[in-house]
Amino acid sequence: MQSVIELHGVVALLGRFPALAGVDLTVNRGEIVLLQGPNGAGKTSVLRVCAGLLPIERGTGHVLGIDLSTQREAIRSRVGLLGHTNGLYLDLTVSQNISFWASTVGANQAEVEAAMSLMRVDGRLATVKASQLSAGQRRRTALASLIVRRAEVWLLDEPHAGLDSAGRDELDSLLRTAVASGATVVLSSHESERASALASRSVVIDGGRAQ
Repeated sequence: MQSVIELHGVVALLGRFPALAGVDLTVNRGEIVLLQGPNGAGKTSVLRVCAGLLPIERGTGHVLGIDLSTQREAIRSRVGLLGHTNGLYLDLTVSQNISFWASTVGANQAEVEAAMSLMRVDGRLATVKASQLSAGQRRRTALASLIVRRAEVWLLDEPHAGLDSAGRDELDSLLRTAVASGATVVLSSHESERASALASRSVVIDGGRAQ
């Protein structure tokens, strides 16, 4: 199988603190890999390294064949990271937020509308500012923004947070569809039962290392 993520002995720092202390991780195309471990174990740092947002101090890392030590900015247009903060501009409407991310990859208005419809943030919600949305609506908007970016690798940090039961089921279906279309997913989740059923395999992160 073709690997899309390869981390070997990766050390990454948050300030002077070693967030990752020598992580080895390989993820193949089409997998859904669940990162498990206690709070502060390094799961979020693994996702941020793979997104090109956290530099590698030592070791080697490649995502989609791109060297994260020397070309990490180049990976950002090909991966999608959904973190705790959703990455929305609160003074923009739902439609404006999604259209902004669409513009970064050249997606057209039809793709914007399809993503909004899929995540049920179309209709009257389209013109509502993100600052006025509920937590679940913000999460749906963030997911629609991720869809429209055509990401090859989805990096999701607690993606089910803020969603109701129906929204969680929809997200699981969305991820399976994305993988069937050729994407690869790496996620962390405290909803271990749901996420384990979704994932093709699990990797435990603890003490900044993969166990």
